[in-house]
Amino acid sequence: MQLSDRFLELAQQQLQSLGVETAMARLALYVTDREQGSTPTLTLVAQWPLDSALPPAIAEDPSLRSVAQERRWYPLRHENMLLGVLRAEQQPLPGRPVDHDPRLQICAETLACILGLEQDRRKLHHQLDEQRQQLNLVVHQLRNPLTALRTYAQLLLRRIGPDDQQRSLVESLIQEQDQLNRYLQSLDRIGQGELRLEADASTPLLLPPVPVDAPDLTVADLLNPLIQRASATATLQNRPWHGPDQWTAWTQAARPAADAVMAEIVANLLENAFRYSPPGCALGLKLLNHAICVWDAGPSIPATEHERIFQQGVRGSNSTDRPGSGLGLSLARRLAENRGGSLNLHTEPKTLDADLPAQGNAFLLKLPTTEQEQATQNPAA
Repeated sequence: MQLSDRFLELAQQQLQSLGVETAMARLALYVTDREQGSTPTLTLVAQWPLDSALPPAIAEDPSLRSVAQERRWYPLRHENMLLGVLRAEQQPLPGRPVDHDPRLQICAETLACILGLEQDRRKLHHQLDEQRQQLNLVVHQLRNPLTALRTYAQLLLRRIGPDDQQRSLVESLIQEQDQLNRYLQSLDRIGQGELRLEADASTPLLLPPVPVDAPDLTVADLLNPLIQRASATATLQNRPWHGPDQWTAWTQAARPAADAVMAEIVANLLENAFRYSPPGCALGLKLLNHAICVWDAGPSIPATEHERIFQQGVRGSNSTDRPGSGLGLSLARRLAENRGGSLNLHTEPKTLDADLPAQGNAFLLKLPTTEQEQATQNPAA
């Protein structure tokens, strides 16, 4: 049985503490080894004193088959399973021996508990390895149809003239495929065990990682493909869509590459607006002062749910009859706050901008100002 160094260290500490306290001649910890298709055996994994010679295997020591007054065996049981035994041998002392049985029993129960946790750890690691193998297989199989879709889109693009009205739709297909491929790369890194979070990081693992040398970007570059997607979806659903009329100056200013997560936030907000607002309901995206507003003119979310809907797994009462996981808004707020921004709900959109409807749902994403913008606003500093 493969045991962790941490478990062996804890077991050795237990035996040493018990041995010093009780002045035992020998303490030995055996663990049940259950190899598939064979009879379970007891394997020595720790003993005290450390400098004593290793005792022979239980099956090879005939003296252990006879009863000895100075020797005790304590089974290590966890959830009705025998995980091992603790062997304790007292010093042959004159007179009536001290009864250390209660202390030995407590030690055996402690060892059984940590051994049970160790087995749970091994099972979880085994399950994780299996999941990674399955994930690697799924990623591998997904690449083929995605590559084929990209090939077909590129062939279609060659047949469409540069001024064709449908060209932007095909280009959007290729952009979406690129985004899916970035997600697959993240999944592949998870499957290989390469993608790790810092100890204090809370960004979800599945977001495509931003390369260290990634160039700066603009909000306009991030939002443009999302707006094109939203416009196409609105046309398909036969509902009014109101996108930005022009790109304001701040949306065209360079921002750090890490701000690419804003696209994830807005994508989640737009998806929710299309999914949960009534059919035919108008919706749109409005650019405000260093803020992005995704709104719809549907029924307002009740005031009691304004904060609850940002909790992971929680969905609004107006959307319980529609498919969803309750993860989108939670993810969006976490990403916004991680970048120093904020995300809140307003059910009177007109208070944010006169062009917005009086009632509905407006999710306001406020963005932090960049160092360059701060320097422009405070030139004297």
